[in-house]
Amino acid sequence: MPDPSAFELNDRPASGYGGVASIARYGWGSGLPVFEASDSRVIRQALQGFIRDASPEQVRAWDDSIPQLQTEFREVLLNDAGASAYTAILEYELPMESRRPDVVVLAGGAVVVLELKGKTRPSQADLDQASAYARDLRCYHRECADRKVHAVVVPTRARGDFGCEDGVHILGPDRIDAFVCQRAQEFSPSPLEAVRFLLADAYRPLPSLVRAARELFHSGTLRTIHRARAATDPAVESIARIIHEAAATQTRHLVLVTGVPGAGKTLVGLRTVHAHFLDDLAIARPDGAPTAPAVFLSGNGPLVDVLQYELRLAGGDGKAFVRGVKDYVKRYSTRPGLVPPQHVLVFDEAQRAFDPERVQEMHGDLPGFKPGQSEPAHFIEFAGRIPRWCVVIGLIGSGQEIHVGEEAGLGQWRTAVEQALEPGSWRIHGPPDVQSVFAGSAVPFEPRPDLSLTTEIRFHLATDLHRLVGRLLEGDPGRECRGLAKSLESQGYHLRISRSLEMARAYLRERYAANPQARFGTIASSKDKHLERFGVPNGFQATKSIRYGPWYGDGEES
Repeated sequence: MPDPSAFELNDRPASGYGGVASIARYGWGSGLPVFEASDSRVIRQALQGFIRDASPEQVRAWDDSIPQLQTEFREVLLNDAGASAYTAILEYELPMESRRPDVVVLAGGAVVVLELKGKTRPSQADLDQASAYARDLRCYHRECADRKVHAVVVPTRARGDFGCEDGVHILGPDRIDAFVCQRAQEFSPSPLEAVRFLLADAYRPLPSLVRAARELFHSGTLRTIHRARAATDPAVESIARIIHEAAATQTRHLVLVTGVPGAGKTLVGLRTVHAHFLDDLAIARPDGAPTAPAVFLSGNGPLVDVLQYELRLAGGDGKAFVRGVKDYVKRYSTRPGLVPPQHVLVFDEAQRAFDPERVQEMHGDLPGFKPGQSEPAHFIEFAGRIPRWCVVIGLIGSGQEIHVGEEAGLGQWRTAVEQALEPGSWRIHGPPDVQSVFAGSAVPFEPRPDLSLTTEIRFHLATDLHRLVGRLLEGDPGRECRGLAKSLESQGYHLRISRSLEMARAYLRERYAANPQARFGTIASSKDKHLERFGVPNGFQATKSIRYGPWYGDGEES
């Protein structure tokens, strides 16, 4: 029987896996022979020592399920000659997160995630929870990148095999042994080593945009994300070279970064704004005015509110690094002599920049405002005021112009540079697929393939999401939409539709009950006049005081 005290050190592997400081946290980890032979009370005590605030219901669930697991793993050991090398990990805490799959079984080269529910039939939230565990291990765990990761929900009060729904297997406890044995015999690259699986840096999840901004502000760096780093590093490094060239040669540059939705364009912009290499590049102003390396500008008002709320400790209500495009244009368009303190201006969603007519509607009543310029023209003019050198970075999303005044697209940026006060001092850099927009321009264009982000990283491999949204907005919910929805479901991106608001709320509360970092809420159209009947006040008076930062960033206790 294992020494119970070994499981108190839950930041290190138990049962003889060594005392490496960089091991992930978990409640119990051992080979199947040790797990099967241990007293079930010892295992439960280890789990209680790890999860010290476990509820009485949770403890009873462990008491019910641990003996069942031991019985099933005993059968695996009897029927599979290689099973003595398999591993059972209970309450594995996903590094840098608070979520914990109930059981992870490393069976040869296969990974089986078991989510145990004290029911006769799992709910949709149960299935989606298990699916998300398997999806995230596939996406973000180094040892799972080329392996099968099987999601299984186990209703502990049922018996038999209930098939597969939404990519999740539903098994009674009595069928766990057969399932594990079968998956272990399937082709796999190589047997999984528990020590390598449990290394804390083996799991590197993609942070949300808000969390990424917070990490960049507090530490100056962003966690290494296996897929995201490979997808975005070339663009960040290319931008860094252009910025250093601009500072060294005292020139002005427009950099265009394109990408499919979810490819990390905004992440590239935030990483650039927070880059330490910018700190010593700014040129002191003769009048002693304070300078800043860079600013991130977005026309997405709610995004700006959320990021400023998260970065408010930086001073100025979070406006040191993030500003709204509207406010920036308002400030500098009416004061011709005012010089931006930054040398690098990052314009998010630059393809949605307003044309002259829309800018006139937005700012025409401001004293000192001169009409006739698009937002790109304004920004190139603002950048031209900056002493000696500057870089304007436009983050371009494919096919995301959605509001009136945004249809002119990239052509506005060409016109803006060509009509600059000193167009000969400008250089344009962008991916080859936009070069045709600048063909024949007097301003030199340098094609750079690394400024095109083609790998979708934000939606867990759900590369078809933007296509589905596009087809729905075009009013075509037909066969293509159904096919895209099925593809998304198989990739772990779940779309759920309900005509009952209470059912939707109940689903979300159940789905994320074990994930305190999850954020969910209701987004309602202000144009829908029927929502009041459903208890969703969305009129002007009800919504004018909404603050997006706390709504998005704070937990349920807020």
